[in-house]
Amino acid sequence: MGVITELDAIRANGACVLVPTMGFLHPGHVELVRQGAREAEARGLEGGCVVSVFVNPSQFNDARDFAVYPRELERDVALCMDVGARAVFAPPNEVMYPPDREIRWPDVPKVGRLPGLEEVGRPGHFEGVCRVLVRLFEVVPTAAAVFGEKDFQQLQLARSLVEQEAMPVEILPGPTYREADGLAMSSRNVHLSEEGRVRARAIGAALREGRAHDDPETSERAMARVLAEAGIERVEYATVRCAHDLMPFEPGEAGRIPGRVLITAYIDDTRLLDNMAWPA
Repeated sequence: MGVITELDAIRANGACVLVPTMGFLHPGHVELVRQGAREAEARGLEGGCVVSVFVNPSQFNDARDFAVYPRELERDVALCMDVGARAVFAPPNEVMYPPDREIRWPDVPKVGRLPGLEEVGRPGHFEGVCRVLVRLFEVVPTAAAVFGEKDFQQLQLARSLVEQEAMPVEILPGPTYREADGLAMSSRNVHLSEEGRVRARAIGAALREGRAHDDPETSERAMARVLAEAGIERVEYATVRCAHDLMPFEPGEAGRIPGRVLITAYIDDTRLLDNMAWPA
């Protein structure tokens, strides 16, 4: 079916599994689309798997970053169709944010406002994420949506948002896909120098070291040590949180409920994030 830009056309397709993206897809995205296609077929959804490609201006703190964000729609469409997507929804800005309509924007769920995580380096980012997700789920007949675990806080935000807003959308997690050297796949990896790419492996090493301990404080110290030894000085966070709500563990909780080790750090001025289940 190819690219769809109009609301009537995307609504006419019927219920679907949606894979929300901002485009410039990497192999990890492609695997999420493949997962979405399998899910749509298993559920017998008429609309199949739909991939949205929309560079959301409300997610950017810096207008310059928005302006230079890479856009390769023709390439993205080909990748999506090759792995079973039925359509790519690539709406113009005025479709997502109609200037002649007042929209009630949702409050950001608590999981998107926690100190010490993404709010450290991207204040207001999740407000933009909530806005675009509410609009996507409103205009695309979405039965389920796939979100990668690499952006774990965003995944949990999506889960909380559909519950808060009583939207009939099931949130499906997709695994983190990794390069051969263990680095989590990301569109930002292309900005790393050869030396930076080598240092970036320390993020995965730090997460694995953190998983090896069953005490949150010990895990956090271990991750900090591995990152420091690799010369990674600009670390936004390297922490252990409860997996379901990303709150710090209360006394006695560690070991009784699932956790997550999460790291966000800069290498070559490129912001990289990754996470793993805790403990191992």
